[in-house]
Amino acid sequence: MRKSPWVLLIFVLIGGLLGGVLGEILRVMAPQGTIQTVFATNFTPGISPPLTIDLVLLKLTIGFALKINLLSLLGMFLGIYLYKNV
Repeated sequence: MRKSPWVLLIFVLIGGLLGGVLGEILRVMAPQGTIQTVFATNFTPGISPPLTIDLVLLKLTIGFALKINLLSLLGMFLGIYLYKNV
């Protein structure tokens, strides 16, 4: 059976979202210490500040930011694993 790359993208996105949510819950609920430092620390790559192009008639603002923590990465890898084994 042939698997679609779109299904892989959905698995990775859902895994990343669930991991990110769990990371945010852990950040709020866990006491200060090693667990919170390791699992809830975020890495935020992106365009900061957003790129703005002013063409007088039209003004475009382009930007993005990803908020990645260890649990979101683990969720993405779990999504890839499930995609390969389902």
